[in-house]
Amino acid sequence: LQFTEEKLGQAEKTELDAHFENLLARADCTKNWTEKILRQTEVLLQPNPSARVEEFLYEKLDRKVPSRVTNGELLAQYMTEAANDFGPGTPYGKTLIKVGETQRRLGAAERDFIHCASLNFLTPLRNFLEGDWRTISKERRILQNRRLDLDACKARLKKAKAAEAKAAVIS
Repeated sequence: LQFTEEKLGQAEKTELDAHFENLLARADCTKNWTEKILRQTEVLLQPNPSARVEEFLYEKLDRKVPSRVTNGELLAQYMTEAANDFGPGTPYGKTLIKVGETQRRLGAAERDFIHCASLNFLTPLRNFLEGDWRTISKERRILQNRRLDLDACKARLKKAKAAEAKAAVIS
């Protein structure tokens, strides 16, 4: 009732401390930017949306995500197979083997980067959103409910004083 009356402008609302309001605004801003950064980093690390959904499901089921061959590693595999077909002694075969080995190392470095970024960057962001932010939201709801209770009590007290003053005038 108090919430509705406040929204309709029929009841007074106890204002929170300006510093506290600033903290709440900063917390909201932090949450919004954290969500955006998390989403965009996930897109950067795994551009394929269906693969991201698959990884999300494995994560929620507490299963290990099967390792994928990176594009660099796949190219390296093709180059090595082609080099073997052309003959490792031919100039083209030798070149394919060299470039294939370099691509394999680049693919492995990409895989390590994705793993480290996920572990050391995305995990803390998720922990904030799933842990700290939930706590902040819960405490904010509790504070809002307590403030509404306080305002409702103030309104009842004001009405009681007005009724008491009216009764005193009549008597």
